[in-house]
Amino acid sequence: MSKKPNILLILNDDMGYSDIGCYGGEVQTPNLDRLAANGLRFSQFYNTARCSPSRASLLTGLHPHQTGIGVLTYSFGPEGYAGDLNERCVTIPEALKAGGYRNYMSGKWHVAANLTEPTASWPLQRGFDEFFGTIIGAGSFYDPNTLTRGNENVEHEARQEGFFYTDAISDQAAANIRKHAQQHGGQPFFQYVAYTAPHWPLHAHEEDIAKYKGRFDAGWDALREARLERLVASGILDKAWALTGRDPSQPAWPEAEHKAWLLRCMEVYAAQIDRMDQGIGRILQALEQTGQLDDTLVIFMSDNGACAEDIPESVPVDELVNNLMIARSHTRDGAEVRFGNQPDIMPGPEDTYQSYGTAWANLSNTPFRLYKHWIHEGGIATPLIFHWPSGIAEKGGVRHTPGYLPDIMATILDISATDYPGERAGNPVPPLEGVTLAPAFRADLAERAPMFWEHEGNAAVRIGKWKLVRRYPEAWELYDMAQDRTETRDLAAQHPERVAEMRARYEEWAERCGVIPREKILELMRQQPAAFWEEEEA
Repeated sequence: MSKKPNILLILNDDMGYSDIGCYGGEVQTPNLDRLAANGLRFSQFYNTARCSPSRASLLTGLHPHQTGIGVLTYSFGPEGYAGDLNERCVTIPEALKAGGYRNYMSGKWHVAANLTEPTASWPLQRGFDEFFGTIIGAGSFYDPNTLTRGNENVEHEARQEGFFYTDAISDQAAANIRKHAQQHGGQPFFQYVAYTAPHWPLHAHEEDIAKYKGRFDAGWDALREARLERLVASGILDKAWALTGRDPSQPAWPEAEHKAWLLRCMEVYAAQIDRMDQGIGRILQALEQTGQLDDTLVIFMSDNGACAEDIPESVPVDELVNNLMIARSHTRDGAEVRFGNQPDIMPGPEDTYQSYGTAWANLSNTPFRLYKHWIHEGGIATPLIFHWPSGIAEKGGVRHTPGYLPDIMATILDISATDYPGERAGNPVPPLEGVTLAPAFRADLAERAPMFWEHEGNAAVRIGKWKLVRRYPEAWELYDMAQDRTETRDLAAQHPERVAEMRARYEEWAERCGVIPREKILELMRQQPAAFWEEEEA
């Protein structure tokens, strides 16, 4: 290929494995469905179970601990846990810049410790030529904190009539593509689009919410069964894999209280994804109208599994607003924001701040168990779509080749014929941890290198069909992923030698990549303020 392809990398936030239409969900995502129908879907692609670590791994091709983002963008002290993207790693745009690319970003950054002052870990300092988005990891969709253009705070832009962050992210990306075609037409581009949808708070437009009235009335139990049927019928999952049980903390749908509020929560969540898909449609339109769609590799995925975090009525508002900077105490017109999952307050408007809860997150992760934070499939399994008319011949294919975030940078460098640098600013950098997935564009691959994860003590190693996984501080579990992808039959007791061998491989990786035992991190965390929803010491 003589011309290097453009690359459009789309990441969304806290969305489950089976929410979008082309992965069995009820949400109307015609633009993502179109990409899937004319490209490839991967059935076994994984993130790192949490927003900041996933972004760090995605952007660098390394494991989070190697980049300084061992937990979140709050400092937990030791090297690898500083909560700040370090200068010993190379980002995708830094590498691509040397390969002749111009780099743009629109959306959530969330790999910098300093939220208000530009540092070496901000986007323009890490290879992007232009940046519009938020430095923080969450917040109001109507009036987000840390809204930044380049290195300048532009929170005043959210005061403009009709501002909605999901739309702003989409429209900036589309504008970047059009401007690039006009001003830099002979140069390939990398556009990173990082949505905050559908991360809480549940904020959406009434016209989008109304589209889902009645769509979830059957309740989470029946909908989980229906989703699995569609996943099997589409060839994404094996019919032999059992649906995991309903989360034991949640009631059967007929026994659930406050159904009107519960349904509204899921309807708003769906509307958030719907709005994102509408924006993706405008981005694709910009590619088509500038004649660049065929020569652009489009990649879509989520940063972790669905989020079961609850926002209680007793939320410490001052902590959210002034310290964590992930909320506003008042709306733009001066109304007080009502915090907490209170069934007498319907989510969606700017003056609410709620999440959709465990039972719906369980639906979003169908057919898997557990959620964001954990390394069981519900925490790390993500949709992955590749669309590239000039480079992928098959349309609508499904690939079962396993992969994870470090593979994305390796794939991008491979298809763009760009070298991975051995050093940054004169200092050596770790070698890439991922492998290119480009050969899987043609057919499934027979083998891949082992994969490793750790987050908050939750950990796993996958070698071939075997996955050893731990829900900290519980015992290691062993699953045969060919026979039991939904992790319902723990085989650790039957295969103690395999457990020991795989655990040794994990410990070797953890030491090499700077993973610190969870007990030491918890001791450091007791000296730090923690976000109210996190069960860090559970």
